[in-house]
Amino acid sequence: MTDAEELATLLEQRRRHDTDRAAIDAAIFQRFGQLQAVMFTDLVGFSRVVEAFGIVHFLQLIHESESLFKPLIEQQGGRCVKHEGDSLLVLFDTPKQALNAAQAMIQATADVNPGRAEEDRIEICIGLGFGNVLCIDNNEVWGAEVNAASKLGEEMAKAGEVLATDKMRRALADEPFVECGVLFGTRPVYRFSAL
Repeated sequence: MTDAEELATLLEQRRRHDTDRAAIDAAIFQRFGQLQAVMFTDLVGFSRVVEAFGIVHFLQLIHESESLFKPLIEQQGGRCVKHEGDSLLVLFDTPKQALNAAQAMIQATADVNPGRAEEDRIEICIGLGFGNVLCIDNNEVWGAEVNAASKLGEEMAKAGEVLATDKMRRALADEPFVECGVLFGTRPVYRFSAL
């Protein structure tokens, strides 16, 4: 039975009227739960570049950026779980690995961009989270920190910024972060300030 099939069976049991949902939830987290640092990246200017220069030009930038970023992610022990358009979803075993990879990725863009035309620049936004996630068949991951990292990387971070959830910030208490906003109306957001 695959992970996905096993999860589907547990979820089917959870839907029943007479089931102990808390026990099923605990079984799901025991089987599929992992404490992970989550990174969500997004390239800057997708719509603008596609409109002005076409999708092929942007696909070339995606390809080039992944060639630049994936070795840096792998050097820190990261595992790319998903590639969706111009975004990457990456898992790390520790928050420090995720932050180190994020710093290396930002530095790589700073190194590659000088002298390039604006439409050829690779600029990245990064969101980081840390907490329990559900990992299924090594290619699906769900959890509150996945959602939070996605929001930070796609919607809140600006070019060259690394934003972190409150849980990531607590896990990296010795690192220089500055509070810079609110996520989901209640959770503080932190910007890594040593870039």
